[in-house]
Amino acid sequence: MTGLQLPDSAALRAQAEGGCRISPSALRNVEPILAQMELHAPQTGRALEIASGTGQHMVRYAARRPNLTWQPSDLNPANMASIAAWRQASGAANIRAPITLDAGTPGWAAKLGPLNLVVMVNVLHLVTEAAACTILAETAAALAPAGVALIYGPFLRDGVPTSEGDRRFDESLRAQNAGLGYKDAAWVAARLAAAGLTPAPPAEMPANNLMFVARAAR
Repeated sequence: MTGLQLPDSAALRAQAEGGCRISPSALRNVEPILAQMELHAPQTGRALEIASGTGQHMVRYAARRPNLTWQPSDLNPANMASIAAWRQASGAANIRAPITLDAGTPGWAAKLGPLNLVVMVNVLHLVTEAAACTILAETAAALAPAGVALIYGPFLRDGVPTSEGDRRFDESLRAQNAGLGYKDAAWVAARLAAAGLTPAPPAEMPANNLMFVARAAR
């Protein structure tokens, strides 16, 4: 299979034939994320996706911004084969081989930067507050002048979940590890600003999610 954007039928064939895993939630949220990317992402340069998961978002990003060089990454070794399979299935020349990255450990910005774009989807609620602080600080340090961070996911508003489903999910995460769970939107904005970025008011997204757009100084 070739082409940067795979329709659902081609994606299902890729899953069956080439090891491309499919996340239903990624199928649901990719279009709103791409709309924000169209508004805010740079046209050229180097881009990093933190926690690429199945890898299916990556091929859509690469199609939307074909003049960016995309670096997928993940901490889970089990995801690497699926990310690589999506890369191969897409035929995209602007996607690099996936790398293992623990974004919650300091030091990766110096190794991977400077970057023009960093994208993370549904990451911060799945890590501890300390790891989230590191991820945001390292993201800021990795960005080139005028670089952009796009941060999507569920967040608390003034310390409160926005729906009963969010409340249950947040509680289930905290039951596994008290450090996990939804981060407050104001806390995220404050951490981004403290790291030297300029965050815009987060955009409301479907299913009570938010998209943070934060820019480095020129």
